[in-house]
Amino acid sequence: MIAAGVRSLVQMGLLAGALTPSLHAQQTTPQSAADSAKARAAQNLQAVNVSVTRDAARSPFELPFAVSTAPLSARPALRRTGVSDLLLGVPGVQVQDRANPSQDQRIALRGFGARSAFGVRGVRVLRDGVPLSLPDGQTPTDWLDLETVEQVDVVRGTAAALYGNAAGGVINMRSRAPSSAPLSAQLRLWDGGGLQRANAQLSGTQADTTGRWQRAAWLLSATRTAGNGPRTWSRLDASSLFARGLATIAGTRWEVQGTHYDAPRAENTGALTAAELSRDPRLPDSLNITRRSRKAARQSQVALLAERDVAGGTLRASLFGATRTLDNPLPFAIVAVDRQVVGGGVHGAWRLPNTPWPVRLGAGVDAQAQADERSNFENCAAVAPSAPPTVQCPVSRVERGATRLEQQERASSVGGYGRVEVEAPHGLFASAALRYDQVAFRVTDRFITATNLNDSGNRTLGAVSPMLGLTWRARPLWSLYANLSTAFETPTVTELTNQADGAAGLNAQLEPQRTRTVEIGTQAVLWQHIRADVALFRAAVLDELVPFDVPNQPGRRAFRNAGRSTRTGAETSVRGEWRAVDIGAAYTWSKFRFDRYDVGTVSFAGKRIPGVPEQYLQAFSTLRARGLWSTVEYTAASRASANDAGTIYGAGYSVWNWRAGYDVPAVGGVRMQPTVSLENAFDRRYASSLVVNATRNRYFEPGLPRRVSFLMSLSWE
Repeated sequence: MIAAGVRSLVQMGLLAGALTPSLHAQQTTPQSAADSAKARAAQNLQAVNVSVTRDAARSPFELPFAVSTAPLSARPALRRTGVSDLLLGVPGVQVQDRANPSQDQRIALRGFGARSAFGVRGVRVLRDGVPLSLPDGQTPTDWLDLETVEQVDVVRGTAAALYGNAAGGVINMRSRAPSSAPLSAQLRLWDGGGLQRANAQLSGTQADTTGRWQRAAWLLSATRTAGNGPRTWSRLDASSLFARGLATIAGTRWEVQGTHYDAPRAENTGALTAAELSRDPRLPDSLNITRRSRKAARQSQVALLAERDVAGGTLRASLFGATRTLDNPLPFAIVAVDRQVVGGGVHGAWRLPNTPWPVRLGAGVDAQAQADERSNFENCAAVAPSAPPTVQCPVSRVERGATRLEQQERASSVGGYGRVEVEAPHGLFASAALRYDQVAFRVTDRFITATNLNDSGNRTLGAVSPMLGLTWRARPLWSLYANLSTAFETPTVTELTNQADGAAGLNAQLEPQRTRTVEIGTQAVLWQHIRADVALFRAAVLDELVPFDVPNQPGRRAFRNAGRSTRTGAETSVRGEWRAVDIGAAYTWSKFRFDRYDVGTVSFAGKRIPGVPEQYLQAFSTLRARGLWSTVEYTAASRASANDAGTIYGAGYSVWNWRAGYDVPAVGGVRMQPTVSLENAFDRRYASSLVVNATRNRYFEPGLPRRVSFLMSLSWE
């Protein structure tokens, strides 16, 4: 019975995955629903490993925290235009699709991240173990090539002791492995809702004929997305290129990755009032049009990774560098940023020999540095000739007016951690981890006049983050765990420099938030085909970072600290896979409250933390028969507060999506999969995202209206 359960679990693919994967350990992902079903039946025991502890590959039943793998293979023909397509069905995770090409989708993990004005906050994001998050904790996601993501692993909570500067957890995206054939090709064409998307991939593996390497493989992906989005003023024009090479040379496994992203136009359609949302969710914020709010972004990143087995353990190292340019006209100003980022890390994991009980050790160091050249200019688009004299716009009516801010912003982070685990008799695993992080900020003011004094300054923030964990593997396919952990999360550079009074420099009053969490949970495989997990947690947060719109400065956000807040939650998921059927559901209950929070003479104690629904449910089902398949997806959320006072709410909603396709039998080595999809099938009008503490009553970012789209996938090997 146990052996049958293990075989079934391997077939389900539920234990495959790693947040810090061994290089070359991945298998090529099948590109059709039929091949996905075959692959589940063909997997072997080597797939039953995870390494989310930054340790050697482990069974997830030995880990003392909540770990999930997104069910990508169970939901074929994903659109892949945003991270929301990939993370459906993961408990504790809410992705707010803002239907706005100028704004990244907002990821909230246990509610952390719901405050983000742009990018991802409160969650560490990695790709193949390489940090995508900046040293200040912010993660822009617009440039990510999602077409080549094979697997997404999520650690919910308890991440700071291993990864640093995040309260919500960790998301790691694992790239698709190159084809094992000498050459294979794939083409995906997608059209729907005014947007068109094309992706072409080439990959292959070369045999060693010279004796200089043991294995070499490569992958190249090019993507183009263009068109007018579903709302007025939501045009997107973007291209990206992703390359990956792998080789084993003299016992060392090497990997190099490179990404280039260019989006010359991504229009910012803005948020709506409740009346506008009710009237027509396709409406834009009229001010965003008159001020021509949009962005042009370009980003490049290169990463080098190496891994080697040494002295009874494994040593991993990474080195990466990135550049980003941004031109971002907003209603209150035109923001221009020129960014450079470098970083790297070294991590090791060992198992001690000759000990009475098995002992595992892990240690590592991470370092990053970020330098931004930032300038703010008057936005002179559509400024009337009778504008007040404080608006410094030239008579020529050009868009970019007088300089308002010019400064260099630097952020650097250094963190080191150590971890020890003892495996006691009777399936008990006790572990402890400790991490120290130091994040330094420095601003050099380069716009100094008689009326604009020098606002240069620096701040250094640091913390020690311990974690204790205990796991009882009561059965081979059932375990219970408990942990006590802390998290440290700094404000980002933008949050520190966006001050409510408009001053340059760093906000000396804004403090990092610190979180202390107690969590218990269980996971099990039931009846050989169903995996279930439950996690219960309570987190106390000191100095929670809260956003608010600056009055009379549309689009400008500042931040303040709430004294104390408490987050109590429950997360559960059930997933089953059979040869012809995949089903899954994830339910999250969140009771998040301010305990002590005063703004002036007003107390918000007892109010809900805004931006997060108390109940959130996602479910999916896929049926397969003779090459045909059909997937139904369902998302439901209760209402959520949009402001600290709890006087404005976004209504609850439920949305249905449907996709169906056919795996055409291969002809001459070419396979074809046509797909049709219907999103928001009942055309529900709802706010999929809330702008917390917005001005002008523009709290609501509408979800996508009903949309029919078509996808054609061609592959050859």
